[in-house]
Amino acid sequence: MDRILIRGGNRLSGRIAISGAKNAALTLMPCALLTDEPLTLRNLPRLADVDSFGHLLNQLGASTQIEGSRPEDFGRVMTIRAGKLTSTEAPYDIVRKMRASILVLGPLVGRGGEATVSLPGGCAIGNRPIDLHLKALEAMGAEIELAAGYVKATAPGGRLPGGKFRFPVVSVGATENAVMAAALAKGSTILENAAREPEIVDLCNCLVAMGASIHGIGTETLEIEGRDRLHGATYRVMPDRIEAGSYACAAAITGGSLDLVGAAAGDMRATLDALVEAGVTVEETRDAIRIEASNGIRPLTLSTAPFPGFATDMQAQFMAMLCKAEGASVLTETIFENRYMHVPELARMGADITVTGRSAVVRGVDRLVGAPVMATDLRASMSLILAGLAAEGETQVNRVYHLDRGYERLEEKLQGVGADIERVGDG
Repeated sequence: MDRILIRGGNRLSGRIAISGAKNAALTLMPCALLTDEPLTLRNLPRLADVDSFGHLLNQLGASTQIEGSRPEDFGRVMTIRAGKLTSTEAPYDIVRKMRASILVLGPLVGRGGEATVSLPGGCAIGNRPIDLHLKALEAMGAEIELAAGYVKATAPGGRLPGGKFRFPVVSVGATENAVMAAALAKGSTILENAAREPEIVDLCNCLVAMGASIHGIGTETLEIEGRDRLHGATYRVMPDRIEAGSYACAAAITGGSLDLVGAAAGDMRATLDALVEAGVTVEETRDAIRIEASNGIRPLTLSTAPFPGFATDMQAQFMAMLCKAEGASVLTETIFENRYMHVPELARMGADITVTGRSAVVRGVDRLVGAPVMATDLRASMSLILAGLAAEGETQVNRVYHLDRGYERLEEKLQGVGADIERVGDG
């Protein structure tokens, strides 16, 4: 199994190209199930999760073709065509590998009138039930059955009538599933208290490019007028705001200067505001966001929240960065109840962190020390990489397959800006 070795202490400087967004890509790919015409996605990141989702689409009868992409390039162009759905069942052996697989539920029942999907797997960062996905589909006329680890959704008469649903709490995944299902409903659907994340906006814009009728994009109320059919389209995946934020933290923790090329500041305003509050200089240039950190890091008090609040997917990276702050910071995790599994690993490197319930107090230390550490989930993995970049000596990060799920060619990008980092195998 591969490991990543980091010899810390180098100040990062240079330009890093930001890849297409993982979370957007995994939402846009199932849109191809809504039409028998091809959907071409540009700027698709080269990630294990993207490959896994492609295999799932193949299982359902869709073809996937990579176009004009060289192995040495970042990003890919993929054309997906689901001319005929040969199956409406997403089996356990595929779905268990990746939680985002649940996002085929809405498109399948929307187009095929039925869907059988294994209950999802993925990172162990807390209980993430799919009850809101199912309640939204029920409000749109679906009949739901749960049995033997599978959920089956059926549209009476072969097509959802549409309906109205208010999410009791904001749910990104449930909003995505509901929007896709509603796009082919017989009537209109109104979704209230819908998620407003940039990835939701990207999904809606892609669906509109395919002929969907959606009003209120970017707001908490979405109105979808169902269409009889959607057509194909070519669409570019948005830049990854979490990857950009992660590399911004890399600049900060090493006292460096990085240009995040292609990053969209409007999609990550809460992250940038927090960096500024921590004493980091943030400048928007013509093609990049410039991050400079030469005067140390100030402590912060942060709480995760749905967009436009501070993203839960940035909590672990900020925790690592704040280990080098001049004082005590307080982080509160409101989205997932088990997202501090990186704390014991950071402690192995000399971090001073105390967790009480959903809050963590991070007391800045003079130095971090390299050590063997174990990645537990995607964003926790990145927090260990960040700590390793600033630590004295060598850090060995194990179980890096988590990183491969969400960061495209991480070692290459960091090597290009001065990091002493390499991937090694057991052999």
